[in-house]
Amino acid sequence: MNIETIIFGPSDRVPNNPHLPVLLYRGLFADGRPTDFERRFAANGWTGIWTNGVFDYQHYHTSAHEVLGVAQGSATLLIGGPGGHAIKVTAGDCLVLPAGTGHQNLGCTSDFQVVGAYPEGQHADIQTSAASSEMLAKISSVPLPHTDPVQGSSGFLTEKWR
Repeated sequence: MNIETIIFGPSDRVPNNPHLPVLLYRGLFADGRPTDFERRFAANGWTGIWTNGVFDYQHYHTSAHEVLGVAQGSATLLIGGPGGHAIKVTAGDCLVLPAGTGHQNLGCTSDFQVVGAYPEGQHADIQTSAASSEMLAKISSVPLPHTDPVQGSSGFLTEKWR
């Protein structure tokens, strides 16, 4: 498994997270099945687990960090707002997006499916407009997760996000 980190500055109306990097776990599962990600996230204390796609419009969350496990298919996701990076993801890959990080589906295969979750006690809102000072304060105050959704209490996230 290869792990990449990317920090994004503000981009147009998307604030991103100035302190925490996006984490990209490549090839976590050989053929990501929804149940693989569901079990892994739940075992590591991430909750609110859902299965769906990624919206085709740029959005971000002010109240939660989010993990996205690619369970099926592939997609090109624009991460970091309009000035961010187009990232190709395939089944078995996993992204951890800190609060405030913009994301959008630019195109995907017909079978594209992700499993998403949030740290315990966090619930995502969907924001599409420029962040107000109150929203920026909220993003900055989102608590750090106690565990990495992929690797648990001693995982890469717990090291890189401290």
